Amino acid sequence: MALSSRWTLSQVTELFEKPLLELLFEAQQIHRRHFDPRQVQVSTLLSIKTGACPEDCKYCPQSARYSTGLRAEKLMAVQQVLESARRAKAAGSTRFCMGAAWKNPHERDMPLLEQMVAGVKAMGLEACMTLGALSESQAQRLARAGLDYYNHNLDTSPEFYGNIITTRSYQERLETLEKVRDAGIKVCSGGIVGLGETAKDRAGLLLQLANLPTPPESVPINMLVKVKGTPLADNDDVDAFDFIRTIAAARIVMPTSWIRLSAGREQMNEQTQAMCFMAGANSVFYGCRLLTTPNPGEDKDLHLFRRLGLNPQQTAVAAGNSEQQRRLEQVLATPDTDAYYNAAAQ
Repeated sequence: MALSSRWTLSQVTELFEKPLLELLFEAQQIHRRHFDPRQVQVSTLLSIKTGACPEDCKYCPQSARYSTGLRAEKLMAVQQVLESARRAKAAGSTRFCMGAAWKNPHERDMPLLEQMVAGVKAMGLEACMTLGALSESQAQRLARAGLDYYNHNLDTSPEFYGNIITTRSYQERLETLEKVRDAGIKVCSGGIVGLGETAKDRAGLLLQLANLPTPPESVPINMLVKVKGTPLADNDDVDAFDFIRTIAAARIVMPTSWIRLSAGREQMNEQTQAMCFMAGANSVFYGCRLLTTPNPGEDKDLHLFRRLGLNPQQTAVAAGNSEQQRRLEQVLATPDTDAYYNAAAQ
């Protein structure tokens, strides 16, 4: 995928070197030009297939290569996924994200994944998936099912990437983003702070994202959640100000993207989260778990939103049309069958 030249590495690096308060001021000004500064978009993330992933991402407890005590689980039944989506909408989420621990989905998975997307859309929620690499035909099928967003993170800079992952190249990740974009699906892509990278690597990650032909509509910025048994379990803690700088720089170089506080919020205090919102973050994952890691509960988040004067975004997607509603009712009325095989068996 060819990158544009909207930003240079030196320009993005300079943002990380700015005095923090000046950086926050610039980021907040840009944020206010493009978004309601009091609005926060709320998403819920569900692991629809957990563990037994063949990849070697050193931060991930779902990799089959590490002993983290995580029990592999089969692909969830469509009805079970849609019931979780109903609860997410009732709790205030406007986007429902479904994640599977795969290198890529098998063709046999696609009909079930399409049903999940169609059912979520029929509830009036935005639908997002993260399933690993996609082929062109898989991206097109998910688009036809109604998928709004596809998440595929770049994780870090191209230069540091090989220290974290060897089973998938950086170019493969860029190619998946291109297939998603070409299929008409919005792109969700970000990275992780705390992998052992330098500030220059963080700048390099943001440079890659901002200089995509079209920057991602959604950019999740994760703080490493250290899990015992993974190679990064003993990494140094991330300095809060360094994390806030990354949020602010992301807002400046991608002014129209949703910048999401993603994994790691459970280990942030309210003051750090407040400064992240001041730096331009305007989206969070909502609910007590993110795939397999802890996350603040809905009540805790609502309390923080009230204290900061933030308003969760209201559902902007109309409920599905009559055909989508009919399909949803049909799926919910269908009992589980052998179609729900153990997808954890690789």
